[in-house]
Amino acid sequence: MSINPPVAMVKSPKDGKMKQGRGFSISEIKAINLTVNEARLLGIPVDTRRKSTWEWNVKALQEYVSKVVNVTDVSQLPLPSIPKRRLVKPKRGRAFRGVTPAGRRARGLLSIGLRETHRYKWRRKQRQRELKLRHEVVFRKGGA
Repeated sequence: MSINPPVAMVKSPKDGKMKQGRGFSISEIKAINLTVNEARLLGIPVDTRRKSTWEWNVKALQEYVSKVVNVTDVSQLPLPSIPKRRLVKPKRGRAFRGVTPAGRRARGLLSIGLRETHRYKWRRKQRQRELKLRHEVVFRKGGA
């Protein structure tokens, strides 16, 4: 028989009713003298965005920690709760970044490959200014 971690109960902002939360707030975890990493190792879910502290959550955490401390069999302990990873948005097909063929042509990257650095573009523009060439768009279209 394994010990299940407690469930955080929060008040709904719409109607004030109790509902199940994503995890315990950092202040609730600090109230029982634990850090966020220690709580996660004990299998306690942590919601870092929550700011509220509820006494019923603190009591539930205290009871859970007292049960876990008295356990001698390691197999009864829950697995650590790992925070969910947020996916980074993929690059969008914008011409400025040189990802699309039109953007690569405008930046002069067709023959030399894809370089996604602003420094390269700024250096090329500065070189054109020093040589007193026309604007890069006109210059790439076959101008002087």
